[in-house]
Order: sequence, then C-alpha cells, then structure tokens
Amino acid sequence: MSGTIRIGVGGWTFDPWRGVFYPADLPQKRELEFASRALTSIEINGTYYSTFKPDSWRKWRDETPDGFVFTVKGSRFTTNRRILAEAGESIERFFKTGVSELKTKLGPINWQFATSKRFDPEDFAAFLKLLPSSVDGLAIRHAVEVRHESFKTPDFIALARAHEVAVIIAGDCEYPEIADVTAPFVYARIMGTTETEEEGYSNAALDRWAKRAKTWAAGGSPEDLPAVAAPKSEAAGREVFLYVISGAKERNPAAAMALIERVG
Repeated sequence: MSGTIRIGVGGWTFDPWRGVFYPADLPQKRELEFASRALTSIEINGTYYSTFKPDSWRKWRDETPDGFVFTVKGSRFTTNRRILAEAGESIERFFKTGVSELKTKLGPINWQFATSKRFDPEDFAAFLKLLPSSVDGLAIRHAVEVRHESFKTPDFIALARAHEVAVIIAGDCEYPEIADVTAPFVYARIMGTTETEEEGYSNAALDRWAKRAKTWAAGGSPEDLPAVAAPKSEAAGREVFLYVISGAKERNPAAAMALIERVG
C-alpha cells in the first residue's frame, strides 16, 4: 500500500514566476492561493531567515485548500551554531512563533545545516534529543539537511533512524547525496533544473524522479540512489515530500507540476 506523494517548490514569492507560473494579472496577495492549487506542497523557507507571528501562520493555513501540506525550514539561529547541544532555547523559541497554527497542514520541519558543519556524533545526538515530538498537542516530524561529507557514515544513519528523523536527500547538486531511509517518511530536494528544458528537467529525468518517489511511497528504496548503510526494511507505505529547489528557479514550478502528473 503506497503512501501519499507531495510535490512542490520552495516558497511562493519569486518575481520571474509572474507571467510564467502565475498569471501576469494575478494580485501578489493571491500567489499562495494560486500555488497551493497547482502544487500539493510548499516548503516555507522564509522561516530560516526571519521570525513570523501566529497571524502569518494562520493566514497561510487559511489560504490553502484542504489536504495541502507545508514543510517548514527551522531557524538558522538553531542550526548555525558551534555546539548544537545548546540549541534547546532556540528550538523552543522557533515553535513559539506559531508553527502549530498550521494544524493539519504542518508537515516535517527541515533543519538545514551549513556546508561547513561536520558530523560530531555526541553533539548531533544531543541535538536530536532536543527536537520535540509534539507542540501544542500537534505531532511534529523532523528532517535534517546535512551538507558535509563527514555525515556519510553508518553511525549518522543509525542515529537518525534511532530518532526517526529523516535525512533529506539532496538530488542533482554538489551536496552529498545520502539516500538512506531513516524515518517513516521521505524528504527529497532536487536542484538540477535548467533553463533549456521547458519543464526544467528532461522527460527521462522527470520519469526517474517520479519512479523514485513511487518506490519510496510503496515502502522501498530506489536501487539507483546511493545508500550509506544497509537498507531499512521495507514499510507498508510512506509519505513522500519532494521539492524542486534552486537550479533554474524559474522552471521549478513547471518541473513540480510535471512530476505531480507523473505520480498522479
């Protein structure tokens, strides 16, 4: 039995999307309304840089249709620190901004780390212990986006699995690609769109990512992606979050919609 596959982009405000993804005459205040009906998920990335108030979270929730799900980037003030074990107050402060106001539309939190952050087993374990399993009665899922080669070790995979934290799969980019499934859900960010392809990716590349998403959703692991540790036993089905990020950003909505059609 397959889980749900949710596909989207990072954010919804980008000027080059106007007249390409968004109708040229669409009021800017309706961009989220439009995007959330063309895509099945969006990664909120402004939360990495800035603090928002509960009214903003409620507004985002109310402007999107039933069944739509956001993922959310955690604050950079939490992850960009030398000692992660000291991040407890920052994590608490992040959730107090009103994250739980998304209610059923809240997907996993993406804790993104700098390219210079190395794997320190003891300190990273302490950080994972700080991540709350629930906030205001709402279950919280966590994912980590690591960008240093030192994380390509079975010890890191075992640690993530012990906490049921997903390791975000970085596709088509210069960051380390770690495709081990470590949680009951899968979180992938693909970054290889190009201006020369109308849909960002070639048909063959879109077919590959759609097939991978379906494999994850069915409980398996794609054989054409590198794993660091022994594969996790297959599950009955997993929720999959896949975002088209970076690359030729103006093409990302088209790529996401092409993937949605393929996994439909």
